[in-house]
Amino acid sequence: MEQKIKLTEYSHGYGCGCKISPAVLSEILGKAKSKLTFPDLMVGNVTNDDAAVIDLGNGQALVSTTDFFMPIVDDAFNFGRIAATNAISDIYAMGAKPIMALAILGWPIDKLHAEVASEVMRGAIQICDEAGIPLAGGHSIDSPEPIFGLSVNGIVDKTKVLTNQGIQKGDYLFITKPLGVGIITTAHKMGKASDADLQNAVDSMCRLNKLGEVLSKVKGVHALTDITGFGLFGHLLEMLNETELAAKINTEQWPLLPNIDTYLAQYTIPAITYRNWNSYGTRVEEPSADVLHIGCDPQTSGGLLIAVAPEGIDELTALMNEYKVPSNCLEAIGKVISKEGEWEVVF
Repeated sequence: MEQKIKLTEYSHGYGCGCKISPAVLSEILGKAKSKLTFPDLMVGNVTNDDAAVIDLGNGQALVSTTDFFMPIVDDAFNFGRIAATNAISDIYAMGAKPIMALAILGWPIDKLHAEVASEVMRGAIQICDEAGIPLAGGHSIDSPEPIFGLSVNGIVDKTKVLTNQGIQKGDYLFITKPLGVGIITTAHKMGKASDADLQNAVDSMCRLNKLGEVLSKVKGVHALTDITGFGLFGHLLEMLNETELAAKINTEQWPLLPNIDTYLAQYTIPAITYRNWNSYGTRVEEPSADVLHIGCDPQTSGGLLIAVAPEGIDELTALMNEYKVPSNCLEAIGKVISKEGEWEVVF
């Protein structure tokens, strides 16, 4: 079907930029606590991890996640691909293997034809096929704005679960996709992004983080998450939370999508970048404007953030090559050190 509409015109938020800010989310979760205890629940919402994990009692654990958002691109097929890749990433970010997905679809039937929603579904199915899992069902509603995502389940050896906790002094930090998705897609909405630069961003957002399901084989991997709407700094701070550790970042080493400098100069900055900074900026050493705009940039379907001991780096980089991680991601972007002052991220 020829695409004749622009999906982003039908929603007020875009991709993981739709996320509620970290500060507001903390307030919401802080007032929503169960009085019951669940002994088999290995990972819940206490640590703001990527997915929930429950012990199945047979040596395996079930990993479960839900992720959905409004369109970040105008093309319906690509929207489905991006949303599916993003949701499945939460399973990979726990070191697990995805096994099944269900669709979550909200659609303004009075504004957008059902055929357009079918294209979204077709894109999601393509990504699920690539991940080797069925898109086995789901739920849909008539909503004022287009929304799409997946609920995904995965399986992992219960002794091999990787979380965003466990980071250690001396660990090196790697990311598996270049940064700058929010900046490029905002430039696109402003009519400033070239077709080639937008395509690079789409290709990155549609690249599955399959590497995650084998990272438990690397003995030195201590913590794992993926980088989405809170930006690199936000998800790194979740790793560092209550550890008395800090991350020293080499900003000259972090991988970026092509031509980011061009868009920084044109100030194509998502609004959520500043909401992110206002939520956690007091924990970060004062950066330059460009470093702030990149470090707080909301990533939709971003890369994995890996904390690995020095002895695991060779094995990690070998796996990154095997799984075709972009070459500009093969060097560490920083190192975990003792926290010496008020900041948890330093430069």
